[in-house]
Amino acid sequence: MLYLPTRIFLGSSALNDARAYICNEGKKALIVCGKSSAHKSGVLAELLPILAEEGIAHSVFSGVCENPDLDCVTQGKDQFLREGCDFLIAIGGGSPMDAAKAISLAAANKLSEDQLYDATLRKKSYGIVAIPTTHGTGSEVTQYSVLTNTKTQIKAGFGSDLIFPRLAIVDGRYMSSLSSRVSLNTSMDALSHLLEGIYSTKREPLLFPMITRGIRLIIDNLSLCLKEPDYLPARQALAQASLFGGIAIAHTSTTLQHAIGYPFTTEFGVPHGLANAMFLRQIMEFYAPAIKDELSLLFEKIGLSQNEFLAWLDSFPIQLKVDLGGIKLEDWIEQILNSRNIQISPVIPTAIELREIIRSIQKD
Repeated sequence: MLYLPTRIFLGSSALNDARAYICNEGKKALIVCGKSSAHKSGVLAELLPILAEEGIAHSVFSGVCENPDLDCVTQGKDQFLREGCDFLIAIGGGSPMDAAKAISLAAANKLSEDQLYDATLRKKSYGIVAIPTTHGTGSEVTQYSVLTNTKTQIKAGFGSDLIFPRLAIVDGRYMSSLSSRVSLNTSMDALSHLLEGIYSTKREPLLFPMITRGIRLIIDNLSLCLKEPDYLPARQALAQASLFGGIAIAHTSTTLQHAIGYPFTTEFGVPHGLANAMFLRQIMEFYAPAIKDELSLLFEKIGLSQNEFLAWLDSFPIQLKVDLGGIKLEDWIEQILNSRNIQISPVIPTAIELREIIRSIQKD
């Protein structure tokens, strides 16, 4: 079964094409963004005149940092209610979109931090317009929000059909200011999503053509984008691949590929996409015996062998090594094995196998 209630606008005229639909969302928007990305990307320069011309008021909540936490959501909820907003516009990467989704639920249902993860309390939401400025998370078309619990410092997500964005406005022009490092990391996040659409036991064959097309778009355009960051066709292709990855995990969710990366982000500050990329080879090789047919079809469709694909992957600087000496590895293993993601993996690792995978990135 496929379900995607988001209206998608793709390309260099996406924002203007979506104009009439934005007007239907409400009278006052809370614009959720980071401190600089909304300005640097050029989104606000094009969005604010449209809002003014259409008589839509706005309030800017720019307090979203990377890996937003529950405190951030509370601040955003308070501003949303105080300013009398009635919908949200999320601008940025996964962090502003994750925050906006949580703010929508918290404001609509008057939820405290402790109540946000209680699905029984989520009855309604405010509409969300999502404008990504990175080609990684695909959050503009998913029902997931991933937040850091300030008390436990554990990064955990939740899902609700109520927080599917109503509009997704995807324009590669807004991603042209990304640094090469962020471009690489976010593209690896998109690649993770696409692969997880195949790995997941909830895999949907109807999505396979989209998944293989997305992977091929990344293979064909990532190096070009890193060499020529202003080359718009490459940016548009990566934006489309990220969109495809979001659509994939909206139906299949993520797997061990994501669960294993979260502790590295919270403990060491490793960017989310890079935390996934560090284990792309290891996870594929671990899963391969259990999903031979699916991987065979994948490599047939993208025109590469598994070894050729892994050689392409190894051509990028994603082999980060970390000193694991000071961490409580057994706590990490318990956290990962208890995560929601891991239950739909094609193979659930033992603690011994998981420890071996994690130790593969141990710094010498």
